[in-house]
Amino acid sequence: MQQSLAETVVVPQLSPTARRRQLREKAIAGFITLMAFTGIAALVLIIVFVAKEALALFTDAHAQQEASPAKMFLPQVARAGRPATFTWQPVSSVPKVSMIPLFIGTLKTTLVSMLVAVPLGVAGALFAAEFAPRRLREFLKPIIELLAGIPSVVLGFFALMVLATFLQDTFGFTYRLNAVVAGLGLALAIVPVIFTVAEDALTAVPRSYREASLALGATPWETAWKVVLPAAAPGILAACVLGFGRAIGETMIILMASGNAAIVSANLGDSVRSLSATIAAEMGEVVVGSPHYSLLFFIGVELFVFTFILNMVASAWTKRVLKRLTGGAS
Repeated sequence: MQQSLAETVVVPQLSPTARRRQLREKAIAGFITLMAFTGIAALVLIIVFVAKEALALFTDAHAQQEASPAKMFLPQVARAGRPATFTWQPVSSVPKVSMIPLFIGTLKTTLVSMLVAVPLGVAGALFAAEFAPRRLREFLKPIIELLAGIPSVVLGFFALMVLATFLQDTFGFTYRLNAVVAGLGLALAIVPVIFTVAEDALTAVPRSYREASLALGATPWETAWKVVLPAAAPGILAACVLGFGRAIGETMIILMASGNAAIVSANLGDSVRSLSATIAAEMGEVVVGSPHYSLLFFIGVELFVFTFILNMVASAWTKRVLKRLTGGAS
């Protein structure tokens, strides 16, 4: 009986059109998978190449003698009879390769840019998502997003020729090109990034949240500030992380508007030199295979590690916030 039933089962045959559609879908899925793995492989190869070029600092005796970890991160005596200092001067009779001035310069410019760009970007996104009329929103968002397409060299030129003179005349800076000028130039570059991602996050908050808040007697401002903004906190954090990563990795604006002086100082009015600008300024003239060459690649590794750690911390914090919002944690 079972054999007779099995013999009567008829396997449906696909029509030629359905078979072609199935093959096309498989081909498209395979192509997308190939492109995804190609991007991942390219990223891995870039990391391996940069790390391989920097590895000489730890394997070559001559490179270790010139750029050891102690010389990179601890104060060194540049001249006999003078106190130990942090100095970046890799091309000299006695190379001085302290990373501390570069770290300080990078943090100063990034701090200024984030202090300006985060409030402007988030406030602009909150206005566009919650308070702007529909027609104004449809006009405002594309205009701000277009600002992200302005070349960084144009923003750097604007900071060099306009912002630097204006800020020096206004605040009396000793150095015309300094961390404030470079930071404001960076802020112009990252405000569109923060605005776009934050506005998308605010728009994605369910409308029921707003309606429930208004039904309980809250004003539109209280609803936006106490309901919508906390609900969109993970997306807003992602916007800030993207802006922070753009500020750290930006080269041309820093190269043109910071003064490029590796000075250890807490004064934002002093000239600075960032990690990324150091690579851009010195890579074109460095001797391939020299300790200086490996040192520049090591700076690239540091930037990658720093950005990776920042993204990991932001991802962990975002998961905690989402868990709290969904009631998974008290």
